[in-house]
Amino acid sequence: MAKEITDATFAQETDKGLVLIDFWATWCGPCRMQAPILDQLSQAYDEEQLKVTKMDVDANSATPASFGIMSIPTLILKKDGQVVEKAIGVQTKEQLEAMIAPYL
Repeated sequence: MAKEITDATFAQETDKGLVLIDFWATWCGPCRMQAPILDQLSQAYDEEQLKVTKMDVDANSATPASFGIMSIPTLILKKDGQVVEKAIGVQTKEQLEAMIAPYL
C-alpha cells in the first residue's frame, strides 16, 4: 500500500533513499486508475529499495504548489531528497519500473 503523506510529514518521509510520490485527489479518475499500480509497486519493492507514497492535493496545498503541480496524477521520484524524475498522467507499472530502475 502506498503511504499517505502530508505537507507536515513530506520532508521527513521523502528526504532519505528512493521515494516515489503520487500527487492525487479523490475526485480524479486517472488518479484512481494509478492507485492499484502504485500498490503493486509498493509490494514489489522492499521499503529500503523504494518507498511509495501519495499526497492528496486537496488536503495538502503547500507541497504540490512548491513543486509546481498543475495536473494530476503527477509522480515525482526523489533520491536522497533530490527530484530525479517526474511523470504526468497515468503511468503503467512497466513505465514506472523503467523510471525507477536507474536509481536502485
